[in-house]
Amino acid sequence: MVSRKRLNLSKKEFAIALGKVYEENMLSRKNNYAFVDSQNVNLAIQSLGWRLDFQRLRVYLRDKYGITQAFLFIGYLPENQSLYTFLQSAGYICIFKPTLVLSGRNIKGNVDAELVLHTMIQYPNFDQALIATGDGDFYCLVEYLQKQNKLLKILIPNQMRYSALLKNFSTNHNNALDFMNPLRGKLQTR
Repeated sequence: MVSRKRLNLSKKEFAIALGKVYEENMLSRKNNYAFVDSQNVNLAIQSLGWRLDFQRLRVYLRDKYGITQAFLFIGYLPENQSLYTFLQSAGYICIFKPTLVLSGRNIKGNVDAELVLHTMIQYPNFDQALIATGDGDFYCLVEYLQKQNKLLKILIPNQMRYSALLKNFSTNHNNALDFMNPLRGKLQTR
């Protein structure tokens, strides 16, 4: 047993350190899953003027939230195979959505239905879920998870631009929202 005096800490510092160790131990015992709306997260981060390092994000999700499985929802384009291989090697389970090439070379690959479906398929397998998006289309999913005590957090990429519907999950006694804006130093591509 390590003593406070041996570490040369005040009672307050020692209590804070013990609290962090307890929190980390509790997270490490959890089986939390993340469900990442990659298009929403990627575009929102780019609008902030930086590029997200998805490998760093995966490590952050594991360390901060005890995420054991991270599902990343992404439109499929054959020419992006090296990207998908990289994401899988970084620890993501990629769920692909077929894409449509529209006029003007615009590509459409909305993953909302897949994210909701896979969250519910995995529902019995996780303790709590983190949903990474700023999209209000996930309101009903988030509301259901919260009512079932299965919502860990909503990780919103841009605090300045996200759906007003998600703001309902931020209350004085239970703030389910976390933001990626202050994480630039930890998560940006170097």
